[in-house]
Amino acid sequence: MEAPGNKVLNSADARFLLDRTGYTPDPRETARYVGLTRAQAVDRLLATTREVAATPLPAWFDEPIPPPQERRAWTSDEKKAAQITRNRRYREARAWWVAEMLHTPSPLTERMTLFWHNHFVSGQDKVPWPQTMLAQNLLLRRDALGSFGVMLHDIAKDPAMLQYLDGASNRKGHPNENFAREVMELFTLGEGHYTQKDVTEAARAYTGWSLDGQAQFVWRPGMHDNGAKTVLGKTGDFDGDQMLDLLLARPETADFVTAKLWREFISDTPDPRQVAAMADTLRSHDYDIRTVLRAIFLSKAFWHQERQGTLTRSPVDFVIGTVRAFDIDYGSPQPLAATLNQLGQNLFAPPDVKGWRGGQAWINSSTLLARERFVEAILRSAGEGPANRMTQPAPRPGTQAAMMSAAFKPSAHPRLADKGPHFDPARWFAQAQASGTGVPDAAARKRIEQAVLATRPAEPISPDVDGLDLLQALLADPAYQLK
Repeated sequence: MEAPGNKVLNSADARFLLDRTGYTPDPRETARYVGLTRAQAVDRLLATTREVAATPLPAWFDEPIPPPQERRAWTSDEKKAAQITRNRRYREARAWWVAEMLHTPSPLTERMTLFWHNHFVSGQDKVPWPQTMLAQNLLLRRDALGSFGVMLHDIAKDPAMLQYLDGASNRKGHPNENFAREVMELFTLGEGHYTQKDVTEAARAYTGWSLDGQAQFVWRPGMHDNGAKTVLGKTGDFDGDQMLDLLLARPETADFVTAKLWREFISDTPDPRQVAAMADTLRSHDYDIRTVLRAIFLSKAFWHQERQGTLTRSPVDFVIGTVRAFDIDYGSPQPLAATLNQLGQNLFAPPDVKGWRGGQAWINSSTLLARERFVEAILRSAGEGPANRMTQPAPRPGTQAAMMSAAFKPSAHPRLADKGPHFDPARWFAQAQASGTGVPDAAARKRIEQAVLATRPAEPISPDVDGLDLLQALLADPAYQLK
């Protein structure tokens, strides 16, 4: 019997791999993986990840943070001006990350950076300086596919994290338990594997980690509690790093992280037996993230056809994937960042310490309508295109396709401004080795479907439509929300 890793990828296999591990690929990206074995494809994917962003950082990133004494002397007008600048820079930071997602040669790197942003949650609501939040993003990208243990230690001392979970105010005699609780519940062990007493004692270990006037990490030994602490059955004069090592030594940590990676890349329902085996791999390789990802991407569960097209696309998957897959020309990335906010995923501003819930929570009546309007705007940007030609028989009333068809009536919305996104159907169809005009034959129709959807269309589509109308129907199909 052929080993699973030796199976050769066809076009559909390559698209699935790149869609699940990055953003929906265009036909040129897919073609580079066709003919490789699964193992070769996964190894190429992991070998081409990055530790630094390709997009130049905003000019203000290196601007020093005003010291406290200067901020205390600000007038009311100066405070208002600083707030306006802060909000503008956060918008620019979001646009910067969107641009990186769009242009990165390693979509997996950005997927993992976003994954860890939603694991080690920090946000704009409690991190006053965009420079600090952006610095954390660079940290997460650097460590995204390295050692989880190293990343845990790094993020625990990260200024944005110290601000977000109040670690900078944690001192001897007045311990703040926020970080101690969340590092157990959300970062390592998971719920049910610690007690309130463990949290109280562990908080004492992190005392002394603080920030200076420029919001940089500083160790203040006079604020550290040197007394003995008993945490998870272990007693000692633990400091913060020793406390984190204690958490890493617990088997629950590898189980928790691996199960979360399973939900990210395979399905919403982790298989306990397979997760345990992958977690053993993670532990035995000193928490090397690439190693466990390789195990996930080569597993039978990952490639099982019944699991294909079952994960709901996040707003980032949906927007970034659409722009990359259809080679959309666009102006500023800021409108795309604003669209992500409309769809429920405002970068650098997760809803709370637990982050975005994901899965089916991404879809509701409001966000679905926003997704439909985004696709409509892309189609309309082509000018004489499928959004202006309703030649396909009307879909069944009440279906998502029917909702899209109603929105696509020419009078519904104006065309995008000339400086906005622009879709070139002829270019895309050429890449897909198909044509937008004329009824495609069976082979061309299959290529178009496979280039757009992760699975078969959920709604019936007339066999007599031309390529452009077929594309419209596929983008309107509920299956386009899945990967």
